[in-house]
Amino acid sequence: MEEANSAYHVPVLLNESITGLDIKDGGVYVDVTFGGGGHSKEILRRLKGGKLYGFDQDADAAAQAIGNDWAGFTFIASNFRYLRNWMRYYGEVGADDENPKVDGILADLGVSSHHFDDETRGFSFRFDSPIDMRMNKRAGKTAADILNEYDEERLANIIYIYGEVKQARKLASLIVKQRQVSHYKMTGDLVKTCEQCLPRERVKKEMTKVFQALRIEVNHEMDALKEMLEAAIKVLKPGGRLSVITYHSLEDRIVKNFMKSGNAEGIVKQDLFGRIESPLMVVNKKIILPTVEEQEQNPRSRSAKLRVAEKV
Repeated sequence: MEEANSAYHVPVLLNESITGLDIKDGGVYVDVTFGGGGHSKEILRRLKGGKLYGFDQDADAAAQAIGNDWAGFTFIASNFRYLRNWMRYYGEVGADDENPKVDGILADLGVSSHHFDDETRGFSFRFDSPIDMRMNKRAGKTAADILNEYDEERLANIIYIYGEVKQARKLASLIVKQRQVSHYKMTGDLVKTCEQCLPRERVKKEMTKVFQALRIEVNHEMDALKEMLEAAIKVLKPGGRLSVITYHSLEDRIVKNFMKSGNAEGIVKQDLFGRIESPLMVVNKKIILPTVEEQEQNPRSRSAKLRVAEKV
């Protein structure tokens, strides 16, 4: 087995997330966030005679996967929201969702460190680069399109809901005024606008939230997450595991609700005897967090949370 490129991305909660899958020999597993292949490599190391599917829509991740001649591994260049369709295609679940065969699904929802370090992609304000932020560079609106086209109220809602930025309305107003003078093209253009209204003592932290909000909107991350989780419930066999690493409160709330109730809203259904009816059973009652040592070695892990559930 060839080495995954550790320089591309350092996997977070590696041992804990893979252990949560409870890997069985001959099983079928899916890494819906392939990235640099770190988690996939560890799954294959523990898996004997089974199959692993890896999903990623990013061309850079696909390039990482192409160079890995791993036995039992199939790479799927697609958004993980299409998990159900692809598992039907490969025969891991029936056309009517009968006879699901998947034993475990892993999702690391964080953006790869590779993306933040790539000055051509616009994910970070550390570089003055075209403000793109698309995971799939072949489709969809860029962050620049959103800044230049969305009305003020929509911009404010995105920045407030996805970024939790208190100055969202003031910032949206400034963005609309600025784009009337010149359109947003580079990350530096947005940085200059942010610096006009965000608290000076927290400007970098608040700008990180603004960039996060735009990235979520550009890639429709919340909708894709909900669709993937709905698909996971369909394709997992009884006893199959779902292991998910989250990084911010919005996605963590969705994952928590799904594992508790089977839906993004967290609406719990009960039978006549008051027993909760849910397609999933939470495995780890307490959130699994990175060790102090991992947080020191990999700062990206500091906001990570791991939740694991089992298909009932």
